[in-house]
Amino acid sequence: MSGTTAGTPSVRLALPAEAGAIAALQRRVWQADPDLHGLLESMSVEEMTQTWWRAIATPPLAELRVLVALDPGAEGPRVRAFATIGPSEDQDAEPTDALVAEFVVDLDHRGLGHGSRLLNAVVDTLRADRFTRATWWLRSTDDTLRAFLSAAGWQADGAHRQTGTEDGTVQIREIRLHTWIGE
Repeated sequence: MSGTTAGTPSVRLALPAEAGAIAALQRRVWQADPDLHGLLESMSVEEMTQTWWRAIATPPLAELRVLVALDPGAEGPRVRAFATIGPSEDQDAEPTDALVAEFVVDLDHRGLGHGSRLLNAVVDTLRADRFTRATWWLRSTDDTLRAFLSAAGWQADGAHRQTGTEDGTVQIREIRLHTWIGE
């Protein structure tokens, strides 16, 4: 993972105190995306903050991690992106398959290297946890993220699914990408 040097953008494990910044970032990105906007109605910012705090402070598995990409600032580092990673729970997963469950880069800070630094740290962390393949469920309409991942060596593996809210008001089609990360 990137070190944290004053004045240098970096990536590290998230701290519980950053749960609010992560929730706020997630809400901003979801609000800007018509496919995800409906998910916001089911959870308040306070509930999202508590969910992120628990994920960071007391993850159910040691391999579940939340990483943050930070931008230095006069008032201290600011969260510009985050990722959640852990073991894959897919039915066809091998024990050495990992999942990038969430990957969000602040809309106003895209193209500045935060996503690339975060993706590199994700792969480094998964390798350190002895995973050999990483998977990623991607919205079928997210051409920008798919192009970013394809350029980094990720490919579709043919799997697809539909997810959404329990009441069915939000339906999201996803395809699965994968990449080999074993050395």
